[in-house]
This record gives sequence, C-alpha cells and structure tokens, in this order.
Amino acid sequence: QVQLVESGGGVVQADDSLRLSCAASGRTFSDYAMGWFRQAPGKEREFVAVISRSFSSTRYADSVKGRFTISRDNAKSTVYLQMNSLKPGDTAVYYCAARAGGIATVPTSFDYWGQGTQVTVSS
Repeated sequence: QVQLVESGGGVVQADDSLRLSCAASGRTFSDYAMGWFRQAPGKEREFVAVISRSFSSTRYADSVKGRFTISRDNAKSTVYLQMNSLKPGDTAVYYCAARAGGIATVPTSFDYWGQGTQVTVSS
C-alpha cells in the first residue's frame, strides 16, 4: 500500500501561484510514476501532469502546459506541482496518484490516490 497526502491548496487570485505537495509513505517511492489530476464540480477527473520514476519523462495536459511544472524529490518521497499564472478555470480539487510502472495519463491506470486538496482561483 502507498499512502498519499496532498497539501498546499488554497484560495488565490488569478495570475497568482501555488505549489502543491504530495507526501508518500508505505512503499519505495522511486518505484512509482507520480501524477496530478483535478476534478471540478460536475466534471470528470482529468489529467494534469505526470512524472516518471527516474525524472526522465514528464507530460502535461495542454491546458496547463507552460504554466504548471511537476517535480519530485525521491529522497523526501514527495511530488510537487508548481502552478503559475493560475486562472479561474484551474479551480478544482487536485489529487496526486501513484502508479507502479511507466507514465500514464488515464486515472484508471493509477493504483493509489490521495484525498485531494482544494484550489480556488478567483478573478
């Protein structure tokens, strides 16, 4: 089992920045690709970003490319999502997820999920 705990969400103005963190425990963190997803009210959970086990590969949703950066610190068993130039459309609950194996962008491909952290961007 892998336990994931997100933090760093909050209420910000448009064009502000936030950094989300997700601390993992329970298994060897470097064995897992890590992803961020988000879910807005009334919408399906959608892919935001993913990073491979070895830092060599990242992938982003088109809607956040150039504004968000995913990174990981295997020594701290933590994955981050730096979010810049936030827009009201980024308002959602943000979830981190872990996947044994290579990167993926589909929620059903991930094995473990955190409880989520709310990000609200006002105009």
